[in-house]
Amino acid sequence: MLMFAISFASLLCAAAARPSLNYLENHFAAENESEEVRSAAIKRLLEVFGMEDPPAIHGHKQAPQYMLDLYNTVADVDGVTKDPYLLEGNTVRSFFDKLRSEQVEYRFNLSTVARTEKILTAELHLFKLRPQASLTFNRHHFCQVSVYQLLDTSVNNNTQEKKLLSSRLIPVHSTGWEVFTITQAVRSWMVDEGSNLGLHVVVRTLGGSQMDMKMIRFASGRNHHQSKQPMLVLFTDDGRRSTSLESLGPSSRSARSVDYSEEEGVSSPCQRMPLYVDFEEIGWSGWIVSPRGYNAYHCKGSCPFPLGQNMRPTNHATVQSIINALKLMKGIETPCCVPDKLFSINLLYFDDDENVVLKQYNDMVAGSCGCH
Repeated sequence: MLMFAISFASLLCAAAARPSLNYLENHFAAENESEEVRSAAIKRLLEVFGMEDPPAIHGHKQAPQYMLDLYNTVADVDGVTKDPYLLEGNTVRSFFDKLRSEQVEYRFNLSTVARTEKILTAELHLFKLRPQASLTFNRHHFCQVSVYQLLDTSVNNNTQEKKLLSSRLIPVHSTGWEVFTITQAVRSWMVDEGSNLGLHVVVRTLGGSQMDMKMIRFASGRNHHQSKQPMLVLFTDDGRRSTSLESLGPSSRSARSVDYSEEEGVSSPCQRMPLYVDFEEIGWSGWIVSPRGYNAYHCKGSCPFPLGQNMRPTNHATVQSIINALKLMKGIETPCCVPDKLFSINLLYFDDDENVVLKQYNDMVAGSCGCH
């Protein structure tokens, strides 16, 4: 009998230790709801960055040095824009040569560029190698390098097979990057994707004769390091514009006008507070090169009467504060603490084709706060 009592008591303890069915159902429902909220939030954040899904990147990729240098020129360590006029447009894309040919022909896949993007400037970047040692004492000091757009001769029975895009003199014994403007060709490719037959580079002496290709050599995607690969750099504008702070409606200012300190129980004045967005925590560190995160900041605090100039009030907010203080009308709240200056940030990232993109996003950082 004693053994039976002990066993029965053990069963009761075990049953009590197990979570009830209702508890489990509520727990899993809460987890599912939390996951749904997270998914919806991530999807909305992707929309802010103009994407439907995060790019899928396989393995570790190295961004071109040109794009890294350009990012560091236009953005500070947190990605905030140094000067909005430094960048032409709001998007810069880099593409590697898809032909990977040893010859001086290049082709770039531009399928990731939206038709709605305005092409501002397109540049062909070629890395010029040193002449071979045996040809160092060649009598030529300069050469004429010309970039042509390859044409489809079957259209309109055109006898011209290529169209001159850019041509200039280059020192024979120099080494390093050479940049050629090819905007006209890229614009035509965006209108008709099938017309993208590539580019052809011709090197001639100043007298017009063909130059020995052992004397003038450009790095190819096949035989040279990625840091020297032929590259197309595209400056575009996607037409996205910032939202003027003056146009923000009441729905955008639904923040509480009064904020109380939990410790002291007194209101604190309107001020800018930290709000760090960590891309690694969100799960985006695999495709975002820079920054690793940024401080968006947020505005918090009260806007009590009388509003001092340190609270950067608008005239409307000042009048609203007076009406509230005098209780001349019912339902008139104190002004709200909101951003009155917004800054843009820059994102350097890999797209779906593993091309590196530098994009500027407006209104991403609260620069200062005021009572509005």
